[in-house]
Amino acid sequence: MVVRERFEQELKEVQGQFVALANSSILALKTAFEALVEQDLEKALKILEDDVVINRLEEAINDHVILMIAKQQPVATDLRRLMVLVKAASDMERVGDYAVNIAKEAIRIGKEPIVFPMTNLQTMCNKTVEMLESIMKAFTEEDTVRAKEIAELDDYVDDLYGATVTLLLRAGVENPAHISQITHLTFICRYLERSADHATNIAEHLFYLVKGKHYELNN
Repeated sequence: MVVRERFEQELKEVQGQFVALANSSILALKTAFEALVEQDLEKALKILEDDVVINRLEEAINDHVILMIAKQQPVATDLRRLMVLVKAASDMERVGDYAVNIAKEAIRIGKEPIVFPMTNLQTMCNKTVEMLESIMKAFTEEDTVRAKEIAELDDYVDDLYGATVTLLLRAGVENPAHISQITHLTFICRYLERSADHATNIAEHLFYLVKGKHYELNN
């Protein structure tokens, strides 16, 4: 019983680290996009500086899980839970990386007036953040119904990404003098779309945790 209690305590600690990592990554994504819209270079630079915290949290989760496996030799279900945490942490760390990439693009654009309407990009950001926040709630509650709904939202983001990139490419042809900025905005679109994909990945990890089988939730 003592061994089991120790395992449960350490599992709670790792889960807490994962929640901290996820919250930091989601906040970074929101803040990076705000820096872009507000053309706030100081805010964008802060995202780059703070990324080390997210990276260290992922490393701490990996190290903690390795020690738990080595010391406590968890049974199949517990091992699956630990592996899913490692994978989900990797996905959330990548969201943090995409936040850094958006911040870098914001710095490259600088104070130059933005020549493309930001409506679609703002919607993509809002929907992606919504997906990430919702999947974290589903993950902590092990709610596969909610997870499936979140994965289905990815189609909406994908469609909006495709439509927005088409508009950006057209804008680049029509305004060759602004091609550099339009390229930066196209990259930002891609980073938002990829961040939404990671929400779907976490939904799939949750299905594996609960069902013990791999599911493709968004082909």
